[in-house]
Amino acid sequence: MKTIALLPAGSVSDEAAKQLFSLEDMVVWKHHRLIADVFQSTVSGISDYSIIPIENTIEGSVSLHMDWLVHEVDLPFQAEWVYPSIQNLIGRRSELELESGELDFSRITKVISHPVAMAQCLQFLRKHIPHAETEHVSSTAEAVRIVRDNPGQGIAAIGTRIAAANNELDLLASEVTDHDNNYTRFMLVGSEPYTARKSERIKTSILINLPEDYPGALHQVLSAFAWRRINLSRIESRPTKKKLGSYYFYIEIEMSMDTVLLPAAFQEIEAIGCHIRILGCYPSFSYEQLL
Repeated sequence: MKTIALLPAGSVSDEAAKQLFSLEDMVVWKHHRLIADVFQSTVSGISDYSIIPIENTIEGSVSLHMDWLVHEVDLPFQAEWVYPSIQNLIGRRSELELESGELDFSRITKVISHPVAMAQCLQFLRKHIPHAETEHVSSTAEAVRIVRDNPGQGIAAIGTRIAAANNELDLLASEVTDHDNNYTRFMLVGSEPYTARKSERIKTSILINLPEDYPGALHQVLSAFAWRRINLSRIESRPTKKKLGSYYFYIEIEMSMDTVLLPAAFQEIEAIGCHIRILGCYPSFSYEQLL
């Protein structure tokens, strides 16, 4: 039996988690309102894994979650997968409905959601509810719960169909994301390797700190991968938070550690004074693989 920590029931994280673990019979879900509590659940041993959204098609990296993985906890990456982020405008039709049956969005005074979900729907909000105040909360599921608990206040939420159904609310507008191909990438983190599913695609994630006052260090790092024809699917610089102008590089590599080439590349990079932290070597799943 596995215990999984994740954001609240009805969130995109909740939907994505159930897709990854659909083959397992005995799973205990530990839902938390805050992402910090999700992390701490696994750090403290209450749960076996945490489900962490780390990137979105529209918004890019979820910086807060990446910073937790880098600076606050040491939880190895065990699997990654993508899941479609389909957001909807949620509220009570009875509060907006005109005699004609149409909805009067001018009665909405505030729209609340998780900041990443809100950013995925900006074009819809600007076009249909430009007058409404926006407010960020800890998850889309939390936003829907707030709407449920505050009737008659002119509040609507951006969230999932499941969250609307769970809270007996209505879909005021369906699929309001700005792009049809909106996916969120999730990371499964914890101490135990994930073995329930197999994938031919194996990735390795690392952090690299460059030596100070070493001109061309980043070029040499990239060259160590390039001449070995090792593909990098993602590279991102983030502040180390130690001093202004100090950055680490987060790199995702399309190769397993169980090869000759990748450890050799790491040795070459470390030889010039770089520090490498391996975050994990893990299977990567497409949405279609998990259907």
